[in-house]
Amino acid sequence: MSLLLLQLFNGISLSSILLLIALGLAITFGLMNIINMAHGEFIMIGAYMAYMIQQLFQKALPPSAFGYYFVLSLFVAFAVAAAIGWLLEKALIRYLYGRPLDSLLATWGVSLVLQQLARTIFGAPNVAVKAPEWLEGGLALTAELTLPYKRLFIIGLVIVCMTAIYLYLYHTRGGRSMQAVMQNRSMASCLGISTQRIDGLGFALGSGMAGIAGCALTLLGPIGPSIGTYYIVDAFMVVVLGGIGKLIGTVAGAIGIGVLSTAFEYTTSATLGKVIVFTLIIAFLQWKPSGLATMKSRALD
Repeated sequence: MSLLLLQLFNGISLSSILLLIALGLAITFGLMNIINMAHGEFIMIGAYMAYMIQQLFQKALPPSAFGYYFVLSLFVAFAVAAAIGWLLEKALIRYLYGRPLDSLLATWGVSLVLQQLARTIFGAPNVAVKAPEWLEGGLALTAELTLPYKRLFIIGLVIVCMTAIYLYLYHTRGGRSMQAVMQNRSMASCLGISTQRIDGLGFALGSGMAGIAGCALTLLGPIGPSIGTYYIVDAFMVVVLGGIGKLIGTVAGAIGIGVLSTAFEYTTSATLGKVIVFTLIIAFLQWKPSGLATMKSRALD
C-alpha cells in the first residue's frame, strides 16, 4: 500500500512540475498561436535567477538570512523572465503573427542565443542551488512512506499559481480582455480592446510563469544552460492534450501525462514508458483533435 501511495505521489509531483511549466506556454500558445521554442530558455532564466540570489545572500547577508533567499528568488525570477519576454514580444514576436513556421524558426534561434549567452555568463557546467533548511527532509506518514518537503512545496506553489491565474483571467478586466482576444481577436479589436497590449502582457505573463517554474526546478537538482530543453516537449504535449486556451484542460493534461508516465516507467522502463505515453496521446488526438477541453467561440473561421 505504501509503495502504491508513493507512486501516486510521484505521479502528482511530476504532474505539478509539468503544469507549472505548461501554464505559461498555454497562455502564449492559446493567445497568440505562437509556437514558442524559446519557452524552455525562460525556464533557464528563472533557474539562474535563483542561483544568483543564492550567491548574493551567501556573500552579502548573514547566514541567518539565507533561509529567505528562495522566496525572494521566486519573485525575481518572475519579474526578470516577464521583462525579457515583454521585450522579446515587442522586438520580434509581434512581427510573426500568422506565420507559424517563421515563429517556430525565429524562437528556436532565440533559444540558441539565450543558451549561448548563459554559457558565456555562467559557464557550461551545471551549477547547484542549495535549498533552504526549511525545505530539507520530508513528511513521514508511515515508516515506509516519506513525502519530501521540496516536492510538497512545488505542489503548493502550483496551487498558488493556478489560483492567481484563475483569479486574473476570470475576475479582472485585463483577464477578461485576454480571454476575449483568445476567443475572437478581430471582434475584440472592434470593441476597443488593444490586442497589441494584450499580446505583450500575455507573453510577459507566460514568460514569467516559466521563470517561476525554472526557480522551482532548482530544488530538484543541478541547473545548466540546457535545462529547459528537457521539459519543452512534455510541456507542448500538456498544452495540446489539454486543449488550446483552456485552463482546466491544461490541468487535466498535466495530471494525465504525469500519472501515466510514472505508472508506465515503474512497470517498464523510463524510455519505454515515455514512448507508450506519447503513443497514447497521439492516438487520443486522432480521436479528439481539439484536446480534452475546447474553447467555445462565435468566430466563423
